[in-house]
Amino acid sequence: MTPRMTLPSCRETTSVVVALAVWLSVTALCVGFRTEHLWLALLLAALFFACHTSRKVVVALLPFIIFGISYDWMNIVHNYEVNPVDIEGIYNTEKALFGITLADGSRLTPNEFFALHTTPLLDFLGGFFYLCWVPVPILFGLWLYFGGQRRIYLHFALVFLLVNFIGFAGYYIHPAAPPWYVALHGFGLDLTTPGEVAGLGAFDDMTGLGIFHGLYGRNANVFAAVPSLHSAYTFVAFIYAMKSKSPAWIRGALAVITVGIWFTAVYTSHHYIIDVSLGILCSLLAYAIFEYGLMQIPAFSRFIDRYARYVNPAKVNKH
Repeated sequence: MTPRMTLPSCRETTSVVVALAVWLSVTALCVGFRTEHLWLALLLAALFFACHTSRKVVVALLPFIIFGISYDWMNIVHNYEVNPVDIEGIYNTEKALFGITLADGSRLTPNEFFALHTTPLLDFLGGFFYLCWVPVPILFGLWLYFGGQRRIYLHFALVFLLVNFIGFAGYYIHPAAPPWYVALHGFGLDLTTPGEVAGLGAFDDMTGLGIFHGLYGRNANVFAAVPSLHSAYTFVAFIYAMKSKSPAWIRGALAVITVGIWFTAVYTSHHYIIDVSLGILCSLLAYAIFEYGLMQIPAFSRFIDRYARYVNPAKVNKH
């Protein structure tokens, strides 16, 4: 039997079946079951059992899979049920720190200023950059993985997951409204407010694709603006592009996309500069915790070694 046709062990089979059952059960009971959950479960199971190589890829992608599940599970308990929502305070702080004073003496937040000075070019580029926030890090991770840099891939993927856990904790510690909420609803709290495309709607109108209307229509939580995880993801990818054997064009592309996302977050009124800054801080904090904290623990470092060996497609694990 060739390595690529090696079947999973009983332990592996039991683990994946139990994990999928727990995920689907919790989701159905606490979030609400959708057809896409079933299709995703079937896809993961099919890839896991199809062959040796696809099984290794599924296990390697676990940090990204856990990220998606945990984001969905934030619907179990919304952050505004845990702590009060900051609407006016963060708006006034943003204006005080980064406000732009006009000729008539009035002062605007950067979001309000950009809302008055949009251009088709920035609308298009902003939409393009914002579409990169999750796909580009995943593609970069797959490039590392299939390029044989599996250990550094795992560092990147696990830091990406840690960034999300830190960011999600921030959502619950300090629920906050995004700039577009203030522009549309003022400082009053309306928990029934749906997700809003805000400035990204211009990209949908321009292209006729309706991508952002679809994405933000299913937003898990409107009041989860602090920190801006949009600002963190490709920045983490850039950090590991600099640490890995990545060509200059990948490093350059990630740098441009990252800065583009930072700008777009403010330009389209999805985040304040405060949110973006805290998103960047989340990235640096997660990196420091992982590389200078967890990786200094011998048991954790050995776990990463075992993980890297397990997801190596060229290696057949003994049952």
